[in-house]
Amino acid sequence: MGFANLNPANAFPPSLIPHQKKMTLPSNYLSFNGGGAGDTDTFAQQYLPELYEAEVERYGNRTIGGFLRMVGAEMPMSSDQVIWSEQNRLHISYQNATKSGASQVTVPLEANKECVIRVGATVVISDGINTVKALAHAVNAATGVVDVHTYQVGNLNTLAATGLKVFVYGSEFAKGTDGMAGSVEPDFTQFSNKPIILKDHFEINGSDAAQIGWVEVATEDGTSGYLWYLKAQSETRLRFEDYMEMSMVEAEKKGANGAAALATAKTEGTEGLFAAIEARGNVYNDFAGPTAPGSGALGDFDTILKQLDTQGAIEENMLFLSRATALDFDDMIAAMNGGYASTGAASYGLFNNEEDMALNFGFSGFRRGSYDFYKTDWKYLNDFATRGMVGDIDGVLVPAGTSTVYDQSLGSNIRRPFLHVRYRASEADDRRMKSWITGSVGGAYTSSIDAMQVHFLSERCLCVQGANNFVLLKSTV
Repeated sequence: MGFANLNPANAFPPSLIPHQKKMTLPSNYLSFNGGGAGDTDTFAQQYLPELYEAEVERYGNRTIGGFLRMVGAEMPMSSDQVIWSEQNRLHISYQNATKSGASQVTVPLEANKECVIRVGATVVISDGINTVKALAHAVNAATGVVDVHTYQVGNLNTLAATGLKVFVYGSEFAKGTDGMAGSVEPDFTQFSNKPIILKDHFEINGSDAAQIGWVEVATEDGTSGYLWYLKAQSETRLRFEDYMEMSMVEAEKKGANGAAALATAKTEGTEGLFAAIEARGNVYNDFAGPTAPGSGALGDFDTILKQLDTQGAIEENMLFLSRATALDFDDMIAAMNGGYASTGAASYGLFNNEEDMALNFGFSGFRRGSYDFYKTDWKYLNDFATRGMVGDIDGVLVPAGTSTVYDQSLGSNIRRPFLHVRYRASEADDRRMKSWITGSVGGAYTSSIDAMQVHFLSERCLCVQGANNFVLLKSTV
């Protein structure tokens, strides 16, 4: 008795013929380049291909979020709008006043506002070169015309006709006269912002969800496995979380020249960080210039410090910079420290100038004048898929600490970080970051659709309080 067929069907490809000895013959050797029509001796048909299991992370950590978590806070609100009030300056001053007579100046007035310089006030009047001190003896509050008696010169003829600056430094009255007439009521400036609704969505059908992929995937939030739809779902969530922050940074309100259809659709935007600083803060163009790194940047930086002196003078500030600007700061500080490059001498650094903390090629903090600065790279400005592709923002200076403001909802003064996010929430619904699953795949059985749908939603806005203390570094070259 013997075998009727030494090569039963499907036992091995017909092109592979066993041989009595281990020899490399065309009849028993796998081919890499076969696989034509009717040819079944392909490499892949016999063995799995040699594939790397892990996905190559060629862009590193791709998320750009975290900026707002570092500098601010998130707090709930229950209204369609957040309103806050900010203090105005304590002292009385006017810019761009005009000389309307030899002993008379006219100060500019805002709409529906009166001049608050009162009779008996002593004032300084300057055109930037010459300065005159005088006593206000007659004031037309409605028109802003102030008649003065000068102390050292006969009249105001030594001053320019326009562009005058006026501020009150005190008062003087003769013996036996009445007191100061009228009073100066404190004024405040009111600001508001409205939340926007952000949404995103991911969907995969049931058949694809059941398919196992060859490559092991991993994402920034720790999701891993051999299922592509897990990666896609995770990346959709990561992308949405980045959008929640990017919207707070980039958002704009509908302006007078904006598309009328925005108002019709009730999508009129919100005020983001960049828009708030450009409207109410300080903008500095071309820090260090295209050809002035190192010590040449110090003059630009001192100009910024002088501007901070005219505002709130917050002692501690944080710098979030693009890579190029961060290097400009490093070069600037290194150039001011002669021993930086060779001797390891102490640098302009915080943390008691300890060498291990401050003396390195990436300064984390330094002090200039009466201000402390902590700097870090802001990935959002470097990532080539976001602002790094545009390259027109070099960085932003954000004051640390909190501000005291009057909250219209609470009816009292509250302390808030200068930069913080408000999101819609109540006992019934928290819209800070919502996600839910619908469909009939992946554990959800809410509809007859043969798919898993993952939904994301957030409703939020950014509050930039004390924007006069922020500085936006822009590039125009």
